[in-house]
Amino acid sequence: MSKNLQVTIDKDSGFCFGVVYAIDMAEEILEDEGQLYCLGDIVHNDEEVARLKAKGLQIIGHEDLPQLQNAKVLIRAHGEAPETYRIALENNITLIDASCPVVLKLQNRIKTSHDSNEKILIFGKHGHAEVIGLKGQTNDEALVFQDIAELDEVELPESFTLYSQTTKSVDKFYAIKEELINRGYQVKANDTICRQVSNRYEDLLGFAQSYNKIVFVSGKKSSNGKVLYDVCKNANPNSYFVSDVDELDPQVFENDDTVGICGATSTPMWLMKAVKERLETL
Repeated sequence: MSKNLQVTIDKDSGFCFGVVYAIDMAEEILEDEGQLYCLGDIVHNDEEVARLKAKGLQIIGHEDLPQLQNAKVLIRAHGEAPETYRIALENNITLIDASCPVVLKLQNRIKTSHDSNEKILIFGKHGHAEVIGLKGQTNDEALVFQDIAELDEVELPESFTLYSQTTKSVDKFYAIKEELINRGYQVKANDTICRQVSNRYEDLLGFAQSYNKIVFVSGKKSSNGKVLYDVCKNANPNSYFVSDVDELDPQVFENDDTVGICGATSTPMWLMKAVKERLETL
């Protein structure tokens, strides 16, 4: 007997414009040439990466780049450090630059600060592709931290410029700025957080409260996914994280439940639609 679930997909969920731009660019080249290298996963979603690999996309790491010659390589929305462009020039590699404009703007600001001899702190996730590109603008001299507790044991300069990875929480960024000022530092703060991402927090809060159950669809590697899932979970304790259709647990849904489906800025709409279809067959 059917559970008769009433399922709705959040219209504001899914790819941000930076990811759409990179994927559109990749698909165009794959259609014409049938093959394209991409430096790192084009998006933090295994299902979408698998779809594009089937069309001829080849994912390579930074360690592979120096071995390539006369090739075409896509730079994804996260952006890259100057070193990548230098290697490409030396090896006659054509870079298809799909860096997000918001990320590029931030890279330029950080480089200008560094060139002006400002000490730079970056609030971001260690090892994240975007953060590696940002740190690269400072000759790798910027201090990256993902939690203010990390700074407790660090001797900071009296004055510095504070930046943030574009997908971080605006509230957390300003709370960190206030805390550092309260500790006696002179902080010049540059809020370069992407508003397409940050505005989703409030929208998602309302969406999550409107349904009996929430299914949040995201790749496990997505930083943005983790943050947005927490927003859902706080707004609605009956929120469930899945990376693909097979992770759905039918037992958590009751007859006539209203179910909201939402996702990260790296979650493809086709995957959320597949989750909706599966839920409607329960």
